[in-house]
Amino acid sequence: MTQPVSFRDEDELEDFLSTPQEETVDMMARLDGDIIVLGIGGKMGPTLGSMIVKAARRAGVKKNVYGVSRFSNSGLASKLERQGITCIPCDLLNPDDVSKLPKVRNVIYMAGRKFGIRGTDYLYWAMNTMAPAYTARHFADSNIVAFSTGNVYAMWPTDSSGSSETDPLLPLGEYSNSCIGRERIFEYFSLESGLRVLQFRLSYAIDLRYGVLFEIGRQVFEEKPVSLDTGYANVIWQGDANNIALRCLEHCASPPNILNVTGDRIRIRYAAQQFGEILSKEPRFTGTEAPTAFLSNTDKLKELFGPPPTKSGDMIRWIAGWIKSGGATLDKPTHFQIRDGQYLD
Repeated sequence: MTQPVSFRDEDELEDFLSTPQEETVDMMARLDGDIIVLGIGGKMGPTLGSMIVKAARRAGVKKNVYGVSRFSNSGLASKLERQGITCIPCDLLNPDDVSKLPKVRNVIYMAGRKFGIRGTDYLYWAMNTMAPAYTARHFADSNIVAFSTGNVYAMWPTDSSGSSETDPLLPLGEYSNSCIGRERIFEYFSLESGLRVLQFRLSYAIDLRYGVLFEIGRQVFEEKPVSLDTGYANVIWQGDANNIALRCLEHCASPPNILNVTGDRIRIRYAAQQFGEILSKEPRFTGTEAPTAFLSNTDKLKELFGPPPTKSGDMIRWIAGWIKSGGATLDKPTHFQIRDGQYLD
């Protein structure tokens, strides 16, 4: 896939984010059954849904593609419907709603809760464990790619290869613990009833409107200090993550398969300096690099699919241009700097 030099607007960006790679099109030609995306209203869901439709068309196969969300933004449902996605309003915490969903062969489970207001930790547990239980029971005969997070691991030394899929889970805070709860719910149904699952441990997806690199770039552009307390992070281009998620439908298993999904490891200081050069700004810094960070080992990912093709240098260049031109933001911070697991406002 040819990498663009820059992006004019959100339509061009989303078209690129939803472009299937050749391997994804090949997989779609082989894949049996329709596809449903649960939680399609999030940051990644709309472009993933669009990618499914494009991949099926390019593969010359007919797939019913369903998108499930509360759809509090009615405009999103209309936009997805125009692309060929059947949108179904649903509260995944309501078992009656879930029971009415079409039982299709392939499920991408993207629903979850990460950020909240202090005193609402119980909502992590409801959304991250009850909704998966209703889903797993309803889709007992399906393949489920269940989105998770690298935050289920402990922080690892920054000079190490990071956490691998077989390492113990030692999470910090209510959010990370509830994400283990989500994984354990899917694992329970997999072991008890043969549900085929892949736990998709994603670390810091990126597009031009949100993500670790966007946050660093905007701080540099606005001449605000960049925190170095968490000095390193893994990032992956959202389009690459979408392609990998679809291809993972062929790797669901019982017991569940587990996969760390991320791309380049970036040093926060170095990324800020790169933004500074492009934006003609002198980065300012605060804090001192800690010896640990949330870092994922991706040997298994590379063995299955090869390394994600989009590199951090391209992302930095694109994001810098986007910020400089006043491009839109989703206003959804990653809080990657948080070290105590308290992702609360």
